[in-house]
Amino acid sequence: MVSYKRLNPEDVQFSSAVLSEEPRPVQEEVSVSLCLEPSAVIFKTAVRIVTPQTSQTGVNNTAAASRREVCTLIPEAWRFDCYPERGVVVTKELCEARNCCFIPASSPSSAARPSGRNGIPWCFYPPDFPSYSLVSINDTSLGQRGTLAKEVKTYYPADILTLEVEIRHETDSRLRVRVKLSKEPFGLIVKRSSTGAVLLNSTVAPLFYADQFLQFSTSLPSQFIYGLGEHRSTFLHDVHWNTLTMWARDVPPMEQTNLYGAHPFYLAMEEGGNAHGFFLLNSNAMDVVLQPAPALTWRTIGGILDFYVFLGPDPGSVIEQYVEVVGYPAMPIYWALGYHLCRWGYNTSDSAWEVVKNMRNYGIPQDVQWNDIDYMDQFMDFTYDSSKFATLPDMVKDLHAHDQRYVMILDPGISSTQPEGTYWPFDEGLRRQVFIKDAEGRTLIGKVWPGLTAYPDFSDAVTHEWWYDNLKRFHEKVPFDGLWIDMNEPSNFLDGSTNGCPSDSLENPPYTPGVLGGLLRAKTLCATAQQKQSIHYNMHSLYGLMEAKASASALKRIVAKRPFVISRSTFPSQGMYSGHWLGDNRSQWKDLYTSIAGMLTFNLLGIPLVGADICGFSEEPEEELCVRWTQLGAFYPFTRNHNAIDMKPQDPTAFSPLARTAMKQALLLRYSLFPVLYTLFHHAHVHGHTVARPLMFEFPKDVKTYGIDKQFLWGKSLLVTPVLDPGVDYVDGYFPEGLWYDYYTGYSVRSKGEELPLQAPLDKINLHLREGSVIPTQTPNLTLWVSSGQPLHLISALSDDGSATGDLFWDDGESIDTYETNQYTYIIFSVAQNVMTSQVLHNNVEATYITVELASFYGVKEKPSRVLVNSQDASFTYRENQVLTVADLGLNLSQNFTISWM
Repeated sequence: MVSYKRLNPEDVQFSSAVLSEEPRPVQEEVSVSLCLEPSAVIFKTAVRIVTPQTSQTGVNNTAAASRREVCTLIPEAWRFDCYPERGVVVTKELCEARNCCFIPASSPSSAARPSGRNGIPWCFYPPDFPSYSLVSINDTSLGQRGTLAKEVKTYYPADILTLEVEIRHETDSRLRVRVKLSKEPFGLIVKRSSTGAVLLNSTVAPLFYADQFLQFSTSLPSQFIYGLGEHRSTFLHDVHWNTLTMWARDVPPMEQTNLYGAHPFYLAMEEGGNAHGFFLLNSNAMDVVLQPAPALTWRTIGGILDFYVFLGPDPGSVIEQYVEVVGYPAMPIYWALGYHLCRWGYNTSDSAWEVVKNMRNYGIPQDVQWNDIDYMDQFMDFTYDSSKFATLPDMVKDLHAHDQRYVMILDPGISSTQPEGTYWPFDEGLRRQVFIKDAEGRTLIGKVWPGLTAYPDFSDAVTHEWWYDNLKRFHEKVPFDGLWIDMNEPSNFLDGSTNGCPSDSLENPPYTPGVLGGLLRAKTLCATAQQKQSIHYNMHSLYGLMEAKASASALKRIVAKRPFVISRSTFPSQGMYSGHWLGDNRSQWKDLYTSIAGMLTFNLLGIPLVGADICGFSEEPEEELCVRWTQLGAFYPFTRNHNAIDMKPQDPTAFSPLARTAMKQALLLRYSLFPVLYTLFHHAHVHGHTVARPLMFEFPKDVKTYGIDKQFLWGKSLLVTPVLDPGVDYVDGYFPEGLWYDYYTGYSVRSKGEELPLQAPLDKINLHLREGSVIPTQTPNLTLWVSSGQPLHLISALSDDGSATGDLFWDDGESIDTYETNQYTYIIFSVAQNVMTSQVLHNNVEATYITVELASFYGVKEKPSRVLVNSQDASFTYRENQVLTVADLGLNLSQNFTISWM
């Protein structure tokens, strides 16, 4: 890890994101170069060293002419923006006052964007722009420590001239760099030793380190960049002058704006299929600029430069290494993986209850019923409307009697206008001083659904205890099972507060990233607001993470089971405490498509429990869209149907018999695959694996997979190809090279790495099994509590050599830390040379109530003459499409067994 650090008492501490184990020395995987020379500017593959000038003033005519000549030699793709401020028409005079190059871009498409945002910059750094020199360097036990200095201040105020850089080889696959304040140009180059690929090269543009402006750039090894959430975009980011802003914001998903969460992490693919990752540990507002060199610029307005490089070398390993730093995702409680149903606008508890009963009557699976803010009394937290929702406790009791669960929404804004003594959450919050203060130390008042509100400061442990007390008191009235925390960017219907915000450099910094609204306080709190750990300027994007941590902790104490929390705002480490839904989407086909990229991105970010509102939140979906969305949503790791107030119902019971049946089939399919999904979440929790997985993770040498975001995998084995367009009964799917089997029939297709047309009538979503895999499935039922006790069906998709492997993790589904306390069963299934073996590697949970009743083998090339189960003859069937099926097995899951054929 490399970090540039300024010693600042307001530095935010991220104690939950750092491992406690001692770092290990790095193996010879990368070489790290600290450049003592001036900036090396990369023009395609050539490196040109230019001597820095000693002053920003006094350039004579000859020097000016020379400067212009040097500027023209810089290719457009390698021009780094020297005037990134928004709202400024950049002129030649303004640009050259910064001692930068000014050349209007040649591309007509850039002519209207002279400032360079989402276009080629007209004002850009020359190779000799003043930057830092490395003036000393010393070895340490884990790496190196050096001092950086520069003689010339840049154009940003409070420019810092002396810095300390610390490089730590923390593990075999993790490099950390920290740059901070200590008492010409410095550069850092990281190369992969095995291939020579340059993973990081900060010499391509000058380093800035001012009080409220930190900037550094790096070349990229390719144009294949992923992550950098939360944004609505394709899974593969566009590097053609694309600026991604990070600053948590309440806004329906749209392109080219900052959304609910902030995740300064990217994964980059290299030539040949290797991958690496980069994580900037910084919570301040920032811009990340991608340009086609390819190169990337980080531009943040606070904190320090503290970053990690994860060496992979495959993309899955990169995510494992990232999650090792930020924290492994929690193992979800079993019912979290069922079908959830919600809407804003049930209006009464009886109407919500009626939907639940209709779902049961139609035999449609449902594990969880939710309520949005309409259940509350005047939208106030920890209350329910005693007239319209009088039967809410009875509904929850009925849900529990049917092995179903209840989740309700909570917003952080606490009503501040109730008569004293009538609203305990606010009165007690004032008494304990849990609310965020304004710059003058008064309780900051904003406005959300209940009207004027105060905001809990979740950076304070006192607030966590107050939050728990409120939840416990409400749980005694309505025994909820999980929490939905919304509006936690935090959202505000005002800009700042009822009293406005001070006029200073925190509210109006020298550089403001491209946040929606143009101000840090736009529809949120004042940047100058005071929290326990720091000012809101530093803490803003951490709000959702801290509320999730408080909520998960409280739920553990209240229900004594794994906590279920879904949060809208997120930050690195969030997966330890909550899942995420992708926000207030629309009922449009485009939103159906973009949900896949969102789901895949959050799996990269260590938050695998993620999904979009099925059928869309706002607007009313056409029936076909809702069917197709339910089919795709059945393969979201988190599956919830949710829609907005004043919209027609969109739960499965609201549609025609044909549509309702198609939705039911999709949900039963999901429930049948619960053992697969549950095992994948185990591997996410223990190893940092993805659950919903991009194809490129399994086929990193196949460049055709790099941009695919219309298909995805569950784990390594199950390929999902949904219909994303209206009025079609087929879909084109890409099949990487190898043997694939239709999940439903066992028919095989051998692909050379090609796109193939697939039949897709309205009642079908295409699924294919990858050769070499074994998956356990179950007979589905109306809830996962019932489904999870049903007999298993093992499906083996054989490779050409007849081999396959798979596994199953099993526990009681709800106890905390079952893996950590050895209260689980883990089984490996393998097939080789016509023999399936089930090997119980760990069995500390009574699993004898589950049996294996059916085994299917896809790709058995010849009809067997005999099948043996534990050396005893068994009946079987064999179909012409090379599918062998052995039924009525009655095998105990907790005991080893074999199935063989000859």
